[in-house]
Order: sequence, then structure tokens, then C-alpha cells
Amino acid sequence: MEKTVTQTKVLLEAAQVSKRFPLPEKGGEYTVLHAVDLTLCEGEIVALLGKSGSGKSTLLRILAGLVQPTQGEVRYCGRPVMGPCGGVAMVFQSFALLPWLDVLGNVELGLKARGVPPEVRREKALQMIDLIGLDGFESAYPRELSGGMRQRVGVARALAVEPDVLLMDEPFSALDVLTADSLRGELMELWLARKIPIRAILLVTHNIEEAVLLADRVLIFGANPGHVRAEAAVELPRPRAHDQADVQALVDRFYHLMTKPETPDEAQRVSMGRPALAPLPHARVGAMVGLIELLADRGGREDLHRLADDLQFEVDDLLPLVDGAALLGLVAVEHADVILTSEGEAFAKATILERKERFRRLLMERSTMVTRIHTCLEGKKNHRLPEAFFLDLLEKHFSREEARRQLETAIQWGRYAELFGFEDDTDELFLETSELHPV
Repeated sequence: MEKTVTQTKVLLEAAQVSKRFPLPEKGGEYTVLHAVDLTLCEGEIVALLGKSGSGKSTLLRILAGLVQPTQGEVRYCGRPVMGPCGGVAMVFQSFALLPWLDVLGNVELGLKARGVPPEVRREKALQMIDLIGLDGFESAYPRELSGGMRQRVGVARALAVEPDVLLMDEPFSALDVLTADSLRGELMELWLARKIPIRAILLVTHNIEEAVLLADRVLIFGANPGHVRAEAAVELPRPRAHDQADVQALVDRFYHLMTKPETPDEAQRVSMGRPALAPLPHARVGAMVGLIELLADRGGREDLHRLADDLQFEVDDLLPLVDGAALLGLVAVEHADVILTSEGEAFAKATILERKERFRRLLMERSTMVTRIHTCLEGKKNHRLPEAFFLDLLEKHFSREEARRQLETAIQWGRYAELFGFEDDTDELFLETSELHPV
């Protein structure tokens, strides 16, 4: 694992942090994080970069003291964190504003919770409102503000308590591109000018370019369960711009780190926390087919970063499609390039019916989950089983929410392959018995 060591004072530290949640009514556990080590030092911005579902947000809440780890320890300035940490504040993706309070009231919330007298908290809140560009909106309510302005309120609220560490959970992902760019730039200006009362920032993101533009160090997260795959420094002078060649080169490098196959050592380290039933990537079949066709049109090989730019896709839009196509053997990933395999080339040239046949064969060969669903349906005399049966099966391996998402993905893939379908009226899965595709 690539790693850099910073010699400055460590403010926040996670040591071998793991988090497991009980599976509903099954007696087992679902591992979200496995043996995560992390340090956040004074004067630096660190980005946690990974796909959705890799446990980044859970880790942030553990670092803030809002959630306790199952194993391992979090330390703030060398002291164990046993509950909400006074030196740490958090900015949420969803803004998390109270709709019945105006801007001033929302910014004062953290100060009020800490028992700060009304006069003092009003003064501090007004200072942060002015600093963050909300002067004149003190009496406005969240419903009257744009998304960008609501996020400014969230930032001002976090800064008002004057924390040492600012944790930011995908703070720009709910905003349009221009607003997000503007807020990122303003935050960086305040940070570089030392106008905000914080000593370090930890940012969760799935936007590779955002990580390169903002961070001094980047931790690449893997999933199932969440773990640190790699750590690398961003040794570029500021300010940084999207179109700089060295910025683009680092974006390509991080695409490679996020998509490279696991080493045997990495697979061994996280194997104990993995579900016994391999999950399906949450990718729609139509989008995967579109990816295959696009790659075929472009000669069978394309740079992931260029592809994401051309499609205006975030990592969480593109990589599930790549993962799904790779699971089926239609593409391979090599040094941040996605490449059509011979199976993928044949699929791209096939007719619609031939594509379904190929997809069906590959799915049955390569997905244990789909094979298990098909076998269960095949074993029933009427070839029908209720949705609840499969949710119960999947909840032995995944959280309730993820079990439902896995089943929805499996049904969508199974429908395209004409393996099985779903009847809305009865909430049942049923086996397809098409003459073209006998089972």
C-alpha cells in the first residue's frame, strides 16, 4: 500500500477501527468497516475517496464520536473518543438544517448545545454568517434558500463552535456543478488565508477530481467491507485547476488505484468481513449495454477518466457499470483503462436475442446470487416464491437495506436475461419458461 508519513501533530487518529451491525433477526453481523487506520494531522486536508457503500460516512461518524466502533479506538489529541468530541464538528451532505429555525438560529445550534450564553453565541454566529457569505440572510428560513446557501449555513454552523477538526461528508454532492465549484473554491481561499478557526479538514467524497483539487493526502477505500486500499500524497502547489496536466495525471492515477484488482494480501486481510454471498454491483442492464456499445465504437479501449468526463458521470455513476460488466467478463480494467474482452466484443456485435442469450449464460456462470435465486425457483413445483423468501435469504448476508437493493438488482438483471421475473400484484418472483430460453 502506498503511504506517506506526516511528522506534524496528530489531531485525530483511528487505530484498527472496525464496525459491524447485527443482521435483523438472524443472529449474524454485517461488517461495514474492517481494521481501518487513519491519521489527521494539523495543517492538512485529507480526503477519503471511494465508491458508495465503502463505509466512508460510517467512519466519519465514528471519528466524530457519534457512533462507537465495534473494535479499535479513535483518539483526539491522544485521548480516547468515547462520545461526541468537542474539538470536532461535522458538515453533512443533506444540509441537516432545522426548518423551523432561521439562518441565525441554525448557526447558533452547536453553540447553544454547548451552553454558550445567548449574547456570545449570537456574536459568534453572526461572525461566521458574515465570513461564509450569508450576510443579510440571518432571518431567512431554509425553505427560502438555494441548495448552495443552505450548505453555507451548515458550514457556518460547524465553524461557529471553533473546532480543531472539520469533518465534511460529501458536502458538495447535492449541489449543481457550478455551485459546488464555487463553494470548493471559497472554502480553499478561507483555508489558505487562515480565516477559518480550524486546524485540519477530513473530507469524504466519491469525486476523484474534488479530492485532487482539495486534499494534501488521499485515502482510497475499498468495499465489502470498507477498508483502506491505498494512501497517497497530493504534492501539487495551490491553487489547483481542473485543466492542469498534473491534476489530470493524478486523477488518472487515483482511477487506477480505485479499480486495480485486489492483491492476495489485501483479499486475505478483509476476507473475514466479507459476506459469503458475493454482492451484485448496482448497475442497470441498459446502462451496461450502452457502455459496451460505446467501447465498441471507440475501438474497444477507453481511459476511465476521459469516459467519465465525456458522459458527465461521477465515479458512483461509472464504476458500478464497469464493475457489472467486469463481473460478467465483458470488460477488463487495466491501468485505469476499461477494455472490451472477446466476450464483450461478441456481445456488442450480437443481435438483441443473442445478447440476451449471452447475458443469461454469463450471469448463470458468474453470479452465485442469481444462480441461487434461479435454483430456488426451479425447485418449486409452480416455480414461484414470494419476495419475502429471498429477502430473508439475503438478510443473512447483508443489512436489510442492502438486501433489498441486491434483490432489486438481481431481479432487473434476471428479467433482461429472461431467467426470472417479478409480479407486482403478488410480490412474487417467478421462473421464466420462454420457448426461446428453456430452463
